[in-house]
Amino acid sequence: MLKRLIRIGITALGAALGYGVFRLLRYIGNQTKWIEEQGITRLQLDIAAVALALFFAFVFFMLTPRLRRTSSKLAKNVEKEIKHISGSELITGTAGLVVGLLIAFLVSQAFVGIENMYLNVGLSLLVYIVFGWIGVVVLSRRGQDIINSIVTAARKGGEKQKKPKSMDSSPKILDTSVIIDGRIADIMRTGFLEGRIVIPEFVLIELQHIADSSDSLKRNRGRRGLDILKRIQTDYGIEIYNTLGEKTLADIPEVDVKLLKLAQIMNGKVVTNDFNLNKVAQIKGVEVLNINELANMLRAVVLPGEEMQLFLVKEGKEHGQALAYLDDGTMIVVEEGRKHIGQTITVIVSSVLQTAAGRMIFAKPK
Repeated sequence: MLKRLIRIGITALGAALGYGVFRLLRYIGNQTKWIEEQGITRLQLDIAAVALALFFAFVFFMLTPRLRRTSSKLAKNVEKEIKHISGSELITGTAGLVVGLLIAFLVSQAFVGIENMYLNVGLSLLVYIVFGWIGVVVLSRRGQDIINSIVTAARKGGEKQKKPKSMDSSPKILDTSVIIDGRIADIMRTGFLEGRIVIPEFVLIELQHIADSSDSLKRNRGRRGLDILKRIQTDYGIEIYNTLGEKTLADIPEVDVKLLKLAQIMNGKVVTNDFNLNKVAQIKGVEVLNINELANMLRAVVLPGEEMQLFLVKEGKEHGQALAYLDDGTMIVVEEGRKHIGQTITVIVSSVLQTAAGRMIFAKPK
């Protein structure tokens, strides 16, 4: 019964649409005086009106099953999409609809002079639909960026008034490697990191997957990372950034690429100790705070000619070499020191080599 009522309603809608088309064509014919020139009578116009109404009613009657299937599928797709819409997207989309309708109202004032009601209403409706749709799409997709820009501008304005010489406080986005490493907690305790500390949701998910790994080493590293994260959250407070609302990140499968894209969106800096991620970030123009580079820069400065007391641990790669280590982990290659392995001797620094992996010091026994 319900299907029959729907079909009757759609058929009636088709008939009304057909009659509306007739009224539009009649208006155009009267304006151009085509009906008068052709000598079309009132009876012929009535027959044309009925014919158009019946034709559109028949078309809509035949298309009712397909329209019902299409509308059902459309409703399911809309329901599926709504489930993935975040609260921020819903707010920005609603605001975009309001802005679009206001713009449509201003544009539709240009059609006030049209005497034909059907043409006036049709054009106005089209304008409202187009501008309303544009407003929803633009603000729902880029609304978060606009909000972030406004918030950032407001913060910068406040900082300029209160702290004209304040340090950079852009968001610091932590990646998985730096959380597992653990040194980030000590760095935050010193107060060297300023601004928002952000953990993207996909990084948290990756960390959870590592903690659930079947490999015992990975599992221990993942659990250690979660413990570090919990300690940072308790002591300093961090922001878990919900990335489900970022449509630009949805189609990116790689975590590192997502991380760099998010840094561009938020105008933030990535905190990491991943050498390869550091290189890719430089190519993409994203600022990176590399903890390994920081550690290398903070190591004690050693100059050629200085004397040092070292305990030789093991053999080196080349013949006659021995290896020793400073307290900060810096490796020292001692030429002709193989015979002194297991002893503490005085050496003289001969050269210092800075590499991408760190610093190597070469020395000789005194």
